[in-house]
Amino acid sequence: MPILRLWLRPLRLLPLWLVGLTLLPWACARKTVSFSTSPEGQALAVQAADTLTRTADSLKGKPSLSTARKVALTKEQERAAKEQEKEAQRKPTKKKKLFLGEKIKRGFTKSGAGKNQVIEVFYYLKYFQQPNAYAPARYYYDTKKHKIFKSTAELDPATTKILHGPYKKLQNNKVLETGYFAVGTRHLRWERFDRNGVLLAKTHYEMGFPRDANISYYGNDRSLINEVVPYVNGKLEGDYAKFKADGQREWTGQFENGRKVGEWTNYWGFRNRRRYVYQYPESGYDPEVTEPELIKEYNRNATLIYEKDKLDKRGEPEAEDRPGAKGRAVPKAAPKVQPKNARK
Repeated sequence: MPILRLWLRPLRLLPLWLVGLTLLPWACARKTVSFSTSPEGQALAVQAADTLTRTADSLKGKPSLSTARKVALTKEQERAAKEQEKEAQRKPTKKKKLFLGEKIKRGFTKSGAGKNQVIEVFYYLKYFQQPNAYAPARYYYDTKKHKIFKSTAELDPATTKILHGPYKKLQNNKVLETGYFAVGTRHLRWERFDRNGVLLAKTHYEMGFPRDANISYYGNDRSLINEVVPYVNGKLEGDYAKFKADGQREWTGQFENGRKVGEWTNYWGFRNRRRYVYQYPESGYDPEVTEPELIKEYNRNATLIYEKDKLDKRGEPEAEDRPGAKGRAVPKAAPKVQPKNARK
């Protein structure tokens, strides 16, 4: 009997061992202890504990690459993602400078020095275009002389830049004139100021023609211009032009304060070649001149034959200056042969 009791004594502790093995996993598991008695707080605590990502394995509250699961993307999604990355890395493209649908470039000129220096800021066509043949005046920038000029003849694409876009003329940081060009002609509103910023004149243009200009045509189809008489506020002001029925120029000049001013040019009637150039007063506020002074004269081959106080070839023969004569070889005279009786 004593021996049997010794064998049965360990069996008394068997229930305790079973209970301990059952509670051991529960005791080793991490649990969040909440001091809140509300059911909402307990639910949040359970959710926070039931996660696959630890706080140590996160970056700013987001799962790190080591613990976050990778989502399988299709090829189309990968391409779209790569394109988005390229667009984000791509540098912003410069906006193309356009005016009235034409590409333009910026330029400037300087003349004078010190306080009297004049700066002109302008834009010109990126690709050359010949201005309207009927335009009273054509404005361009000479790349060799680095100046802006006004012309009535056809322009050379090699050395000229056609003005197109905003224009501003300044002196001592004060605006003297501002406006717009369109394919070498004045367009929209133009304003002139004095050195104190006082507005002197304001004129509206439509592709070179003053908005209030009186324009007459040949025929009823209004395709060929006969004459352009500029008016501003009921007074003659601006560029004047007279054309022949074939489109060739006949007269060009300028009005100011209702009077003819500057140079007035008469043309031969073909290739827009000049013939006579007359001089009127420089300003419309100077005393009016009834008879202008001839200052230049050209022959039919566009050769200058007269310039006041400098040149006068008007009385000389023009055999070599006539159209078609230039470059033609002149036959030499046959050598003189002495008669036999005169020989010794």
